[in-house]
Amino acid sequence: MHPRRADRPDASSVLLAGPWVHNDYSTNGVRLHVAEAGSGPLILLLHGFPQFWWTWRHQIVALADAGYRVVAPDLRGYGASDKPPRPYDVMTTAADIARLVSAMGEREATLVGHDLGGSVAWTVARFRPDVIARLVILSAPHPRRWRAALVSDFKQIGASSHVFGFQTPRIPEQRLTRDGAVEVGRLMTEWAGERWASTVDFAEARERYQQAMLIPQAAYGALEHYRWAVRSLPRPDGVRYTRRMSIPVGMPTLQLHGAQDSCILPTTAQGSSRYVSSTYEWQTISHTGHFLPEEVPDLVTGEILRWIKS
Repeated sequence: MHPRRADRPDASSVLLAGPWVHNDYSTNGVRLHVAEAGSGPLILLLHGFPQFWWTWRHQIVALADAGYRVVAPDLRGYGASDKPPRPYDVMTTAADIARLVSAMGEREATLVGHDLGGSVAWTVARFRPDVIARLVILSAPHPRRWRAALVSDFKQIGASSHVFGFQTPRIPEQRLTRDGAVEVGRLMTEWAGERWASTVDFAEARERYQQAMLIPQAAYGALEHYRWAVRSLPRPDGVRYTRRMSIPVGMPTLQLHGAQDSCILPTTAQGSSRYVSSTYEWQTISHTGHFLPEEVPDLVTGEILRWIKS
């Protein structure tokens, strides 16, 4: 059963209280909602699918306490940020984030991205290296690795069956929001590591993400990112993007990946080092699945701080 629009939560439902403040910034023609805390050098935390800024609730507090200004935006189409009809290509989303840095009165940031946010972070680093000091990538291959795997790696094609299922109009939105967005919970259960999936924290987070996907137009926005990623593969805009991404990024890059990640296979993400011309480090995190910021929050926080200070 689909909830009636009047029964659905609105964007205010993701303005969750905590030791942070909620702000809106105008950037690249859209309004982005952020949760932020602390003062000092800027750290930007970019969430993935099917989540919103809440992914980073542990890191926001810990990194702010360590002396940083920590900002976790909702990407366009998600949470309390604008959900325009278009565009949802990764270059536009990357421009949102690059311009967010200046909109907040900052010159550069350490950029941390998970899943979709990782793809956006790779793209910002390539298109706007002037605003990025260091890069931390979680559960996300370099875009050229992922785009190649979608057409050549049968194991990753199978793991990405949901992405191909997102390509038709309207029906995927209905499937994603049916019965209280139970499909969101199913995907999270499938992709999470066993240890986290059996906890109360996982059950609570899953409920948060299901509710957030019921915000009007949130499912559409979330899916449009993936529609562009697949549909652009043979198109001129996608070919140009892939070609530009062949040039390595020039800032120190740390890449973390869960050993049990069944959404983005570790073998797909490995090899991203060829697209980094600066210091690069890869870590496989044992006993973890796709959702590293929540499955191993202390480890992720510690690695971000180590990478910034190294």
